[in-house]
Amino acid sequence: MEALGVGMEFREKWALVTGASAGIGTALARELARRGAKLMITGRRVERLDALASELRTQGTEVRVVTADLNDPAAPQQIYDATVGAGFPVEILVNNAGLGQYGAFHASPAEQELSQIRVNCEAVVRLSRLFVPHMVERRRGWVMVVASTASFQPVPYLTTYAATKVFDRFFAQGLAAEVSRFGVKVTALCPGPTESEFFDVARAGAFKRRVQSAEDVARQGVEGMMRGRRTVIPYAGGRLSALLVRALPVSLIMHVVERAARPRGTA
Repeated sequence: MEALGVGMEFREKWALVTGASAGIGTALARELARRGAKLMITGRRVERLDALASELRTQGTEVRVVTADLNDPAAPQQIYDATVGAGFPVEILVNNAGLGQYGAFHASPAEQELSQIRVNCEAVVRLSRLFVPHMVERRRGWVMVVASTASFQPVPYLTTYAATKVFDRFFAQGLAAEVSRFGVKVTALCPGPTESEFFDVARAGAFKRRVQSAEDVARQGVEGMMRGRRTVIPYAGGRLSALLVRALPVSLIMHVVERAARPRGTA
C-alpha cells in the first residue's frame, strides 16, 4: 500500500461503515481498507457483507461483520455492543446507511416516509452519541455523515429524503464545530447522483441522469475526512448547484424541479 502513495493515516485503526452492503457504503469500506484501516461493516444483507469481507480479507484487511437493520431503534446499541463493547475501539465512524422514496408525498406509504427519518436521521444521532464520546476522550477520531446535494434545497417528490439530508448536513456541521477542539474531525459528504441501488430502491428514476462512480465519491469523501474538511461535494455540478441555490429564489428552483420530476400521470 505504501508503494501506491496512498496516505496511511488510518493504518490499523478500526473503522465502522454502516450500509456497507452496496453502493457508496461498499466503496467507502474499500477505500478505507486501501488506506490501512481495519473494518467493521454493517448492513441488512449478510450475504453481501460476507462477500465484501472475504474480498477485503484476501487483500490483507482485518474485517468483522455486524448484521443490523438501522430501521430498528435498537440496532445502534447492538452495533456498539458488537464493536466497542467487544473490545474493538472504533476511531472512524461512517454514517452511510440511508434510504429514500420517490413519489407524491400524499400518496406514498407512510411507513416508508417514517423509515427515512429513522435511518437517515435517528440512527445517525444514536450511533454518533454512542461512539463520539470515546473519540473526545482519546482526543482523536473521524466521523463521516453521508448527506446529499439534495440537502441544499427542497426537492419535490423526494420531499422527506431531502429534508432528512438537510438534517444530516447540519448535524455534521454543528458536531464538527463542537468537537474540533478535542481533535475529532467531522465531515458531511454530499454526493449527487451516484452509481448505486438508491434510484431503484427509491424508484427515483426521474433523478437518474449522469451519475458519478461510487468509487470516485468514496475516494474524495475519505480524502476530505482525512484532511478534516467539514463539507465535501464530490462533483463539479453539485458544487455549482450549491452556489446557485444561494443566488436564485428557492421558489424558482422548486418550480423547475417539480415540473421536471413530477411522476408521469400526475395531474
